[in-house]
Amino acid sequence: MILRSLLFVPADSEKKLAKAKTSPADALILDLEDSVTPDNRPKARGLARDFLSEKNRQAIWVRINPVGGRDFVADMAAVVPSAPAGLIVPKPDGPQDLLILDAHLLTLETQAGLAQRSIQLLPVATETPTAVLSLQDYRHAPPRLAALSWGAEDLSAALGAAMNRDGDGEFLFIHKMVRALVLIAAKAAGVDAIETLHADFRDSKGLERAARLAQREGFSGMFAIHPDQVEAINAAFTPSKADVAYAQKVVTAFASGAGVAALDGKMLDQPHLKQARHVIALAEALQRNG
Repeated sequence: MILRSLLFVPADSEKKLAKAKTSPADALILDLEDSVTPDNRPKARGLARDFLSEKNRQAIWVRINPVGGRDFVADMAAVVPSAPAGLIVPKPDGPQDLLILDAHLLTLETQAGLAQRSIQLLPVATETPTAVLSLQDYRHAPPRLAALSWGAEDLSAALGAAMNRDGDGEFLFIHKMVRALVLIAAKAAGVDAIETLHADFRDSKGLERAARLAQREGFSGMFAIHPDQVEAINAAFTPSKADVAYAQKVVTAFASGAGVAALDGKMLDQPHLKQARHVIALAEALQRNG
C-alpha cells in the first residue's frame, strides 16, 4: 500500500465526504475524533460505515477515538465490520495501546468474518509526553503496525507550550527533536514514517517546502488537512523522471557486481544502490497503481 497523501475528512459531513471521493489522495481518513464534536459522533459513525460500504478508489482509513475512551468501543463496533484498510490511532502512550487495540480487533474481525489482522494500524505516536518516551519501544513492532506519524498540536498542549512554531513558521526545537525521533523509530520498526499535517492550508509554499523536506529526510508520505494540499504532497513524494533516470544509471553502474562504482566523477557504494532501487521500485509501483 502506497501512502504518499492521507487526507483527513470529518466523518459527520456528507458534503466533505462526497467531495473527498474525487480527491487524488492515496488514502482518505474518515475522522471520528478531533474534527467531530461528541454529540455528532453517532451520526459520523453511521456515515463512515456507509462510506466504507461503497466502492472507493482510495484506501479508506478511520481515525478512531483514543483507546480506552468512552467513544472507542462504539467507534470500533461501527466501522470494523466494514473492513477499513486501517485505523489511525490518536494519543497512544506507546505500543502497549496497540496491543490492546489488536485484541479488540481480533474479536471483531472474527465476528465479521474478516481475515485476522487484515486491518492495519497507524499511531500518531507523539501526542503525550509518555508517548515520546515510549518511541524506542516500537523497535519491537506490535502487530498490524503499518507506519508511524507524529503530531504537534496535542503535544504542545500537553507540554503547556504557548506555540510550536517560530516567527518564520519553523517548528521549535522540541518539536523538531520529536519529529526526528519518530522518523528513526519508524525505520527501526521497519515501517514507513508519515509527516504531520501543515495546518495552514492557505500556505501553499510552506506546504510544498515541508513536504519536499520530509521526502528528502526519509518520510514516505504526509497527512493533508484540506483537499487543496493533496496534489502538492503527491508531487513531493513521487520520483521525478530525472530521479528515476539517475537511479537507473546508478543500478547500471553496479551491474558488474562490484561493491563500489563510479558515476559522473563520483564514487558510489551500497547505500547509493539501495536508494536507487527504492526510487525505481516506488516509481514502478505508482505506475502500476496509476
